[in-house]
Amino acid sequence: MWDLQHLFRKHARDIAQSLRRRGIAEETAADLTQDTFVRVLVSPPASGTASHNPAGYLFRVARNLGIDHQRRERLLNYVDLAPEVFAAIADPSPSPETAVYDRQRLALTQAALAELPARTRRAFELHRMEAMTIAAVAAELGLSVSRTWSLIRDAYEHIDARLTGAR
Repeated sequence: MWDLQHLFRKHARDIAQSLRRRGIAEETAADLTQDTFVRVLVSPPASGTASHNPAGYLFRVARNLGIDHQRRERLLNYVDLAPEVFAAIADPSPSPETAVYDRQRLALTQAALAELPARTRRAFELHRMEAMTIAAVAAELGLSVSRTWSLIRDAYEHIDARLTGAR
């Protein structure tokens, strides 16, 4: 069994240098050097294979990883963007601050809904969440259209007051 720690100390710098000579960027060469030792650690050579020359085996593994990396790089299309163009690319996801703010507002809205009388809450939920017309809500609750509208308006005002007061 090889002493990988000793081999790393002795050969890592030379392996990274050989990868850089093959045209691989310094940071990538360092990553591939690490990958070389991880590869050998996870999947050591078969017994008797390369036991006479561990350094040669490590360099071959590194070279193969470098070749694989360069093949993958050739398949990628890179686009050179000016900093202004790159900055203009909008991220569709909300910022963490926006997500927290929205969750807080939702919690306040849920709490405000829970404070409403049952009939007012039900009228609001049918109208707003079930997308029912005020006439359909009135029929569902057995109320007049004007009374149903009053309940829904009261719910909106109550929720708005809770959200406005929380600012």
